Amino acid sequence: MFRFADPAWLLLSLVIPLLIYWYIRRHRRLQSSLRYSNLDIIKLARHSPLKQYRHGLFALRLLALAALIIAMARPQAGSKSREVITEGIDIMLCMDVSTSMLAEDFQPHNRLEVSKLVAQDFIRGRANDRLGLVVFAGQSFTQCPLTLDYGILLKFMEQIQCGMVEDGTAIGNALANCVSRLRDSKAKSKVVILLTDGQNNRGEIDPITAARVAKAYKIRVYTIGAGTRGEALYPIMDPIWGKRYERRPVDIDENLLRQVAQITSGKYFRATDKTSLEKIYQEIGELEKTKIQVKEYTRYDERFVGYALAGLLLLLAEIVLANTRFRKLP
Repeated sequence: MFRFADPAWLLLSLVIPLLIYWYIRRHRRLQSSLRYSNLDIIKLARHSPLKQYRHGLFALRLLALAALIIAMARPQAGSKSREVITEGIDIMLCMDVSTSMLAEDFQPHNRLEVSKLVAQDFIRGRANDRLGLVVFAGQSFTQCPLTLDYGILLKFMEQIQCGMVEDGTAIGNALANCVSRLRDSKAKSKVVILLTDGQNNRGEIDPITAARVAKAYKIRVYTIGAGTRGEALYPIMDPIWGKRYERRPVDIDENLLRQVAQITSGKYFRATDKTSLEKIYQEIGELEKTKIQVKEYTRYDERFVGYALAGLLLLLAEIVLANTRFRKLP
């Protein structure tokens, strides 16, 4: 950063164009001529090469004046430093990987692949927050603990697929796993984003019980029901005919997911396609914003010494040259 501490002195620079105008007028007015009866002797006289530099003295004087004016305006160079104070949020992403997530109602891919892509975009949009990943089907396990290394988390997200856990939908176990990961967190806000497309039919822990435990640890749960309304196409691998599709009703326990969200002061969302799922994650991102305070400090160093020294040297050079090489005869 660069600034002038006393910029009013720069108004003196308006004198420079006036001096140039005065010098030109004066030079034209002082031109004169001499008459000689014979010019042969004059033609034999050598021309001084310094003649073409005769206006240099005036240029030196102007440069010296400009440098001294800048010096009086006190130029300063500043360096800026920032102090960033953040209050990060701890977020556990909890994703259903049961076989029902293979339903192809979230074009251009199935539910799981689209959910992964949208969640990855959500991860890339965060900053200063710790994020983790829990996957579940018939059982639940932590795919990635809370971390600030989003690159690692994105790689773990890419690796999840249907079939990596025995089939089923253990919503209660999944939520309890997330609570276990967040209960010792010192973050000001602790959040779980739970996405599923079915009903709780496995696991030892009831989802409502898990929600009450989450509330006790001040953990907010956002629940997402993923699936179109009505029926959806499910791929079936037939040993004889190969891959075929079958229409099945979409059965999401919205009442349960709504209850879990309400108990923890969260919110329930229904995603029926990729676009609506993107909007849901965007809304959750707006609801759970990281608080960032930025304090800026600027330290300025004086730079007038260089300009003052340059101005004095130029002025000295003009005086010396005017009394030596460019000396005028009376």
